[in-house]
Amino acid sequence: MEDPVLYGVTGWPLAQSLSPLLHNTGFHALGLPAVYCRWEVPPPRLPAFVESVRLLHIRGCSVTIPHKAALAPLLDAVTPLARQVGAVNTLYWQGDALCGENTDAAGFLAPLAGLPLGQGDALLLGAGGAARAVAAGLTSLPEGQRPRRVYVATPSDRSHRALAEAFGLVPLQWAERHDLPALLVVNATPLGMRGKAEAETPYDFALAAAPLSGQKSGFYGEKAAQATPLAYDLVYNPLETRFLREARLAGRRCVSGLEMFYCQGDAQFRLWTGRALPSAARRALDAALGADARHKEAPCA
Repeated sequence: MEDPVLYGVTGWPLAQSLSPLLHNTGFHALGLPAVYCRWEVPPPRLPAFVESVRLLHIRGCSVTIPHKAALAPLLDAVTPLARQVGAVNTLYWQGDALCGENTDAAGFLAPLAGLPLGQGDALLLGAGGAARAVAAGLTSLPEGQRPRRVYVATPSDRSHRALAEAFGLVPLQWAERHDLPALLVVNATPLGMRGKAEAETPYDFALAAAPLSGQKSGFYGEKAAQATPLAYDLVYNPLETRFLREARLAGRRCVSGLEMFYCQGDAQFRLWTGRALPSAARRALDAALGADARHKEAPCA
């Protein structure tokens, strides 16, 4: 019997990571001789870990906080997208070269495929690594499909300026975030995350300007009434955050961070194996987080 091919995830810490469940379920369901491990690596040991990847020829690795930004100088090559985002979340081999990719941007966009984002503006809350992936994803869409403008705001009213300049976003004062009639509102802050301000939200939908007026003079023109306002939370544990709960009550279509997590994992799996994650992997993820019938499988194709 052949030895299993090694894959895994590295970060510090990793106790809450669902990546091993996702990928091991995928390998098992497809009958692939592979195993996905969990490697907790403190930041000072990251260079030694990369050398271990080379020595053991580990075939692929997911990368999470706090290593995403520090990996690029340790690799043989980094994709243009990963350089633009400023973060590597996936290691893979191309011949003898150990390479870095970022699948977060593709993972973010996948649940939005086919939606009329071009009919309005987007509001991005937060300016960290996840927000950079969102900015890269939204600004990469073809004209007519991407939001007309992408605004970004942070509580400090300072930390978002570099992000706005890097991706051509419109900086917005935090106090003015509810005044913008945004078609899409994205939470890229940690607010709402289990164990980290779970009861908090960065946005009050009760105060939000109505995004759809249907008036020719309105923000979205005469086609505005066709679009459904959206709320997208990058947090996936808990599955329904306060941000999404209040958005749903306000009549918005909601996208959980679980969709982005699954789709970025699917992009990693395709990069490593050439195959999509099987439906069994999504079912395992749903079961682990207590997802119910309201949460359909993510359209990652």
